[in-house]
Amino acid sequence: MLVPLTRQKFEQIIPLIATGLQYKHYWGKFANFLQRLLISVVALVVILLVKAFFGLEFGPIIFVLGVISAFFWLWYPVFQASMRNIQCRRYKYSGFFRGRVLDWWITDRLIGKQETVNNKGELVIVENREKRINLEVGDDTGFSIEFDAPLRPTHKAIARGQIAEMVVMSNRSDLSSIEEFSDIYIPSRELWVSDYPYLRRDFFTEVGRRLREDRQERRPHRRQRRVEE
Repeated sequence: MLVPLTRQKFEQIIPLIATGLQYKHYWGKFANFLQRLLISVVALVVILLVKAFFGLEFGPIIFVLGVISAFFWLWYPVFQASMRNIQCRRYKYSGFFRGRVLDWWITDRLIGKQETVNNKGELVIVENREKRINLEVGDDTGFSIEFDAPLRPTHKAIARGQIAEMVVMSNRSDLSSIEEFSDIYIPSRELWVSDYPYLRRDFFTEVGRRLREDRQERRPHRRQRRVEE
């Protein structure tokens, strides 16, 4: 099932400014925080040195640049998430897709390599790998997509045949060509499968709930018509 979304609803579901979950995603690990903090310190020192050596008198400009640099570690995750949201919002049309989990499997992805030295003084390359869950989701029309995300303990509840919902995006008004799609929601388990949390989850689940209710309301009417005929 594919239901077109209005532009207003789409922009509610995928906001312009980063949500809390999106901010958390780009906040990263402690090493990422230290990297941003180091950039903040270096940038602030450079601004102060430039002001001291060149005697610049642009007080307000220097002040603004100093504040931006000092809080780079804080605002940069918001910027990253917001830019990713903008990339989705550039699509002109969107739709609410409901299908089923056709298949799932686990893979390993190489996310980095690290050189180290063992006890014998030999150079050893250590590969950092991440387990990921892969989902194939589709419907009765033959449409299907493959999606992968970091494996989480909650994913053990996923099974073939479960209903799966997402937002799909396109530049065609009839949504005949899907160019991007969001994270996946499995309502029977209240479970999200996500590499990046694109959606405002409260808005999205509300849309899904209303569509399910509308579908259930239509079924009795159809049966009644058949009986009357």
